[in-house]
Amino acid sequence: MILGYRIRKLRKDNNMSQADLGKRLGISKVSVSGYEKGTRKPGIKVLIRLLDTFDVSADYLLGREINAVCEDEGEKEILLSSMDIKIINEIKARPNLYNEILEDPKRFFAITNKKNI
Repeated sequence: MILGYRIRKLRKDNNMSQADLGKRLGISKVSVSGYEKGTRKPGIKVLIRLLDTFDVSADYLLGREINAVCEDEGEKEILLSSMDIKIINEIKARPNLYNEILEDPKRFFAITNKKNI
């Protein structure tokens, strides 16, 4: 579902109609609509054309990374992979560990490095 959402968002962000995108990709408007609705999946050739058209990574288009904004660093954008999200969720599932990291992240990881964990 994320693939369709991202295709639609990128298309709209670039002021393109489904027909416009279809022409660029060498496919029909109906195929673009199917990708956006999640009822169809693009083949590898079309996927590569999508990546080139919108100048995005496959990880982004396929939902394997997420844009996040660091509030305290002045709108600095970072990318999180699906593995990063899994790690964050594992840490959050352990409230004591999560709170310890939040208190002083640099100190926590310095101690962790010394222990060779």
